[in-house]
Amino acid sequence: MQKRCSCGDLMPMKLRTVIYSNKVEIDNVPIYSCPSCNSSEVFPEVKPDLTGLIGQLGAQPAKQTFLFNEWNEWAKLLVEAYHDHKHSDPAIVRRLTEERIDMLLDLLAVAQSSGDEDWMADIHKRLAQLSRSMLQYG
Repeated sequence: MQKRCSCGDLMPMKLRTVIYSNKVEIDNVPIYSCPSCNSSEVFPEVKPDLTGLIGQLGAQPAKQTFLFNEWNEWAKLLVEAYHDHKHSDPAIVRRLTEERIDMLLDLLAVAQSSGDEDWMADIHKRLAQLSRSMLQYG
């Protein structure tokens, strides 16, 4: 997956580590990186979750490391595509996304039948993360 940089070159998407406040490492953040001008841009669909995580850390966070793919479904799928398939072919990412949505819908049915409101809210959040990406790239 890639996009065009303002310098004209293509920016491939990579999973990178974002450092916050020189103390917190957030691994596996999908970022577009330009090989020509070295500019970088956080993948738009994950930016709200990344800024939300950073907001929770506060101005003076303790030294720690997070795996962003544990916070964001889209990052989770990209990590799976990179590790299992060694690339982020859009067709593979689309298939993985569809499979994950199906699995989350099955889990939502179980959560609803058990009446677990917190679990249902978590699943709805994860489905919303994936549907943003499916609308944009599906």
